[in-house]
Amino acid sequence: MRNSILLLFALTVCLFAFGPVAAQSTNKTIVLVRHAEKDTSVANNPDSELSAEGRERAIKLMNFVKRYKPHEIFSTNYKRTRQTAEPIAAKRKKEIQTYDPAKQADLVAKIMASKTDHNLIVGHSNTIPVLANLIAKKEVFRNLLETEYGVVWVIRLKKGVLTKVEVFPF
Repeated sequence: MRNSILLLFALTVCLFAFGPVAAQSTNKTIVLVRHAEKDTSVANNPDSELSAEGRERAIKLMNFVKRYKPHEIFSTNYKRTRQTAEPIAAKRKKEIQTYDPAKQADLVAKIMASKTDHNLIVGHSNTIPVLANLIAKKEVFRNLLETEYGVVWVIRLKKGVLTKVEVFPF
């Protein structure tokens, strides 16, 4: 896990140095996170819920993300992603908006066009890195391993230009 975080940090430095995005009229903070640990007790369940450990991690995520004050919260339409977003959505009194993980470019376009300046996106090991790459317009981040949980990307844009990417364990 430590090596993964170090790799993400190194890639973050590269992304910060080389990743401008098209100019927009607003500043944005976009928080990206993979869903918390899923319940694997039922084999081949494509829509599993969070495990007990995952529910604990969702609370940790809420405590971590609350400082970014997300105004819009997005999740894929799976139990585990919605359950990961539910604690922060309840605390912020926000609805969880679903997005289609097969149409990630549409989500990025929606966020970039929105006047909302603080967003949280909960997705999957193979969607969150893709979203980070789409926002940065660079292929920098790799898909997460199936066992990788507890990493948050915070992407900041000023007037539509990428100014900072931070990667945090939580």
